[in-house]
Amino acid sequence: MSFLTAMTGSLPSFLTAIAAFLFVLTLIVFVHELGHYLVARWCGVRVEVFSVGFGREIYGRTDRLGTRWRLSLIPLGGYVKFFGDFNEASMPDPEAQRLSAAERAVTLTFQPVWKRAAIVAAGPIANFLLAIVIFTATYMAYGQQIMPPRVAAVVEGGAAAQAGFQPGDLVLSIEGKPIESFADIQRIVSLRAGDPLRFEIERKNQLLTLTVVPQSMDVTGLGGKQRMGRIGLQGISDIREAVVKSYGPAEAVVMAVRETGRQIGDNLRFITRAFEGRAELSQLSGPIGIARVAGEVASISLISLIALAATLSISIGLVNLFPIPILDGGHLVLLAYEAVVGRPLNATAQEWAFRAGFVLLIGLMTFSVVNDIVR
Repeated sequence: MSFLTAMTGSLPSFLTAIAAFLFVLTLIVFVHELGHYLVARWCGVRVEVFSVGFGREIYGRTDRLGTRWRLSLIPLGGYVKFFGDFNEASMPDPEAQRLSAAERAVTLTFQPVWKRAAIVAAGPIANFLLAIVIFTATYMAYGQQIMPPRVAAVVEGGAAAQAGFQPGDLVLSIEGKPIESFADIQRIVSLRAGDPLRFEIERKNQLLTLTVVPQSMDVTGLGGKQRMGRIGLQGISDIREAVVKSYGPAEAVVMAVRETGRQIGDNLRFITRAFEGRAELSQLSGPIGIARVAGEVASISLISLIALAATLSISIGLVNLFPIPILDGGHLVLLAYEAVVGRPLNATAQEWAFRAGFVLLIGLMTFSVVNDIVR
């Protein structure tokens, strides 16, 4: 019973986590597939099915253009099936050659490479745009609360203490990047365990440079324990020291684009470190971990849950660009091959590529679920 208790906690919190998870995932999946759908329609491609979820249809309706909009039983993704596709993964139908000229004109397979690439890329791009819209609305409605990057205390024996930090130090930059808030310090340090970081600080009107190596530590936060970089600095906790910045529409959009770009960069940095063997792969989360975090965030406020949706939308958009057959990134690789060589990869090779991609995807999903259970 200990595992079940750890997973569910209490029934109300468990149901909250499930509801929050489904809300966030459905929003992200719908926007992702809507990107594919809208660009496909713009390119003149007929869309047969627009599904949120996989498996048996729970609810559906067919619109006047012949698209079946459906909500399916397994809510862990979605797909858009185009006319002339063999399956939901948009593998070309071997029988498509038998279609008439008019039917070929509305298939995905017989579109120019650039149109197919635009349709494929539209899904991840829609995820990034969703994040920008959410961040823009948040900045306009609430502004940004900034705690100054001033050191209030230094943990004895920590990496920062060993590097020579003192209370009162004002952090100006890390690795040449300007620091505006204490949260910037936490974000950078958490992702760079084991990497020497050059801090430029101001101490009693003097500029100093200190180098510190973040230590990998277990930190308890949303979703349970996570390993991340820490140096042993504490920021100012008095909320009266916070600076609240307000933004107009144009400034909010600029800030939203920057925040989206920053999060994309952080994700790419983690992926790079993972390939180099310098990142904790145990921190990868699957549906269980995401549901737990969503439930905890939902208990704070709806606004916090929507902000989480923006962050997850960025991650899902980026993951879909991985060059794995069956994902959008894998389709883009195949299209790039076709553009360079002048012909598509043969059907047999494509089929094996999709099978390998499916196995890899299942493996990654299993690995992330195991991580969730262990945490």
